[in-house]
Amino acid sequence: MTKSEVLAKEKAKLSEIFQDVEESKRRLVEGLIDDAAFLKAENYDLKLLLKEIGMVSVHPSQKNLQKPIEASKQYLKNVNSYAVIIKTLNGVLSKGIIEDDDDLKEFEE
Repeated sequence: MTKSEVLAKEKAKLSEIFQDVEESKRRLVEGLIDDAAFLKAENYDLKLLLKEIGMVSVHPSQKNLQKPIEASKQYLKNVNSYAVIIKTLNGVLSKGIIEDDDDLKEFEE
């Protein structure tokens, strides 16, 4: 799979999840959906690289000398940013669900 395919797949997945959310909220999170898809695609390439070279460089003769690979630092930053975006998007979805439940309670009483 290519990075552009990962980006398109993630954007389509998140857009589908938000298709039933009210229009104003959907417009509000469009940028976050784009950012999440971008980070997912970037990390796809970084992850492939890190599978080959590892996340830490170990000195060949002195095993106690190690340093993190720059790509691993960026990978972890991207993972954290992606997690924050997904948590934010989930909050928008959850708020809609709670509001829907509250509307139903009015009819139950």
